[in-house]
Amino acid sequence: MSAEDLLAQWQEAERKVRASLAEPGVVSLAQLGERAGLQFFEDMLAGRIPGVPIGQLMGFVPVEFEPGRFVFQGTPGPQHYNPIGSVHGGYAATLLDSCVGCAVHTMLPAGKGYTTLELKVNYVRPLTAKTGPIRAEGKVISLTTQIGIAEGRIVDTQGKLYAYATTTCLVFPMPAG
Repeated sequence: MSAEDLLAQWQEAERKVRASLAEPGVVSLAQLGERAGLQFFEDMLAGRIPGVPIGQLMGFVPVEFEPGRFVFQGTPGPQHYNPIGSVHGGYAATLLDSCVGCAVHTMLPAGKGYTTLELKVNYVRPLTAKTGPIRAEGKVISLTTQIGIAEGRIVDTQGKLYAYATTTCLVFPMPAG
């Protein structure tokens, strides 16, 4: 597939997701605890529960997921710049933290939650407003009853790598709603 075809595919995927998402917000503990991870994201993309607040703030959306894998897409712009003229590293770190954590979440049963214990990010090249759309893809490496380990990568439509990360997540029973 050419880079132009891939760009068109990515733009269409993002358009569809943005049209289906509900207003950003936070679900209740009861809503979170009663859904398995996959159901949680299916309900989010169907607009049955709130969209992602940090995604609205930073301009990225969930575009693909399956058990053990999660993809966010966004387009960095000047609003994400640091004072030295490139996208702040926190933008990439947030995308990576989101995709690897959500990849772990896709594998959790109802009644289980997670939180990031550790995130290690490696920056390969700078993101700028000229980069265009990027995707952050997270994949689970290992999941036990208490620990989830995942890795993630940020790439553009040419497949160029911008940053990669690993995470360790704590998995725990959700408190009663």
